[in-house]
Amino acid sequence: MDIVNVTNLKKIYGDFAAVNGVDFSIRPGEIFGFLGPNGAGKTSTINMMIGLSRPTDGTIIINGIDVRKQTKKAQSIMGIVPDESNLYDEMDGFDNLCFCASLYGMKKEEREPKAKRLLEQFHLTEAGKRPFKAYSKGMRRKLTIAAGIIHSPQILFLDEPTTGIDVESARQIRELIVDLKNQGTTVFITTHYIEDAERICDRIAFIVSGKIVAMGSVPELMESISHGYRIQLAAEENIVKYAADLQAHFEGCNVNTGQNNSLILVSLKRIPLLPVIQYFDERRISVYEAKELRPTLEDVFVKVTGIEAAKLKKEKEKGGMSK
Repeated sequence: MDIVNVTNLKKIYGDFAAVNGVDFSIRPGEIFGFLGPNGAGKTSTINMMIGLSRPTDGTIIINGIDVRKQTKKAQSIMGIVPDESNLYDEMDGFDNLCFCASLYGMKKEEREPKAKRLLEQFHLTEAGKRPFKAYSKGMRRKLTIAAGIIHSPQILFLDEPTTGIDVESARQIRELIVDLKNQGTTVFITTHYIEDAERICDRIAFIVSGKIVAMGSVPELMESISHGYRIQLAAEENIVKYAADLQAHFEGCNVNTGQNNSLILVSLKRIPLLPVIQYFDERRISVYEAKELRPTLEDVFVKVTGIEAAKLKKEKEKGGMSK
């Protein structure tokens, strides 16, 4: 049984449809990524899911609870980590966690040990004694996530968890997200970092202009834009001159020129390597590289959204992206 079911979700502002008939479901214990370009409807969708914005139409059911009709009950099983931290600068890390726990009704004897465990888990034990305003960006992000899970939510909503932080902190946060999933927490994540989604998400939905244009597991999405098999060959000497002859030699195989004088063999069927290597051996050419080229999640993103992933990431880092 799915923990989340979103059906025909709409958010209309006058003549503008920020979200226009979105449908998706999330399985218990999976990491579900929600990706899309500027103004695609990501934040409008997440705000409706967590009860901060009322849908124009549609239903949101989380663990059997109708979010529109029982907002407070639904929020009690959620952990919410916004794009910008909502913690208090003057409080230290420990007090921030304890205060957030108290908002969820956790008693002192329960929240204080839990806060200490989370500070240790997130490598913030020493920082837990310092005011939040003295934290680095990466530390602030980790403590904000810790605050979002202190009450052990069934589903965690993460909005841009690794934006603007250092590489090591981003790696630690990805590991923490996967650990949460392994502990049974369902994670809904929005991100502009395609590589993050590819590394940790079980399934991904791409949203463009308020509509989901593609959805599936990472392998399924990659397969959706793959047309046949591709093998790249590289040798010490220039082998580009053999392209036409190679194509004639192997029926059903197209040969294209790649970078650095390499060749790319394309076929609807898998390409056996041994005959290709033998072809070059007979011409006394040593092939030092033969690798299968597969589409990346970035390739899928560019195809379905029409925006370059690098541009999306750059604009987000500049703070120039609205969602």
